[in-house]
Amino acid sequence: MLHFPTMLTLVLGTNNPKKGIELAELLAPYNIEVRTLADFGEKLDVVEDGQTFLDNARKKAIEQAKFLNAWVIGEDSGLCVDALGGAPGVFSARFAALADDKNSSDDENNRLLLEKLANVPLEKRTAFYTCVAVLADPSGKIHGEAEGYCRGRILFDHSGEGGFGYDPLFEVVEYHQTFGTLPATVKRAISHRARAMRKMIPMIIEEKKIWSNR
Repeated sequence: MLHFPTMLTLVLGTNNPKKGIELAELLAPYNIEVRTLADFGEKLDVVEDGQTFLDNARKKAIEQAKFLNAWVIGEDSGLCVDALGGAPGVFSARFAALADDKNSSDDENNRLLLEKLANVPLEKRTAFYTCVAVLADPSGKIHGEAEGYCRGRILFDHSGEGGFGYDPLFEVVEYHQTFGTLPATVKRAISHRARAMRKMIPMIIEEKKIWSNR
């Protein structure tokens, strides 16, 4: 029988510990522990071959939940640049290594992004981060989906060393700072991932109530 213990443990379906830290900080007030795939010895390598963020998030949630016999949040996120027709999009993690179908480094991805935008003026370098999150139970059944966005623009050079991915290039115009320089408290409030997870929290709490009463 499926159940939520008093301290709910969710597995965020990623090997990126920084994403896990972000989510853990958001869910800590709700007595929810967050683990990532990095906490498990045996792992399932889910092929992210979906055409959309939602496709990949669903696939991660369902396959990892079944494999780990755990409640899992499958999450897919990335950067979409208007001047590049929405690229890198679902290929954000492997933007500079599409031919090999493997993740490329943050430095490689950032370098390629700057190259592709070299002749684009600042006012046309608009972009947004998006995150899609899907909650699945140990049987693989989906119990909730949420999406969050954060709009900004791509600068001509790096600013800050915080965050990861394209964060040092992504400026939130209202704050005149990149995700690489914004204080963690501000980023937790406005990031695409934070917004998606805040939408997800009521779904998690509701499922916790339901399964705790079974």
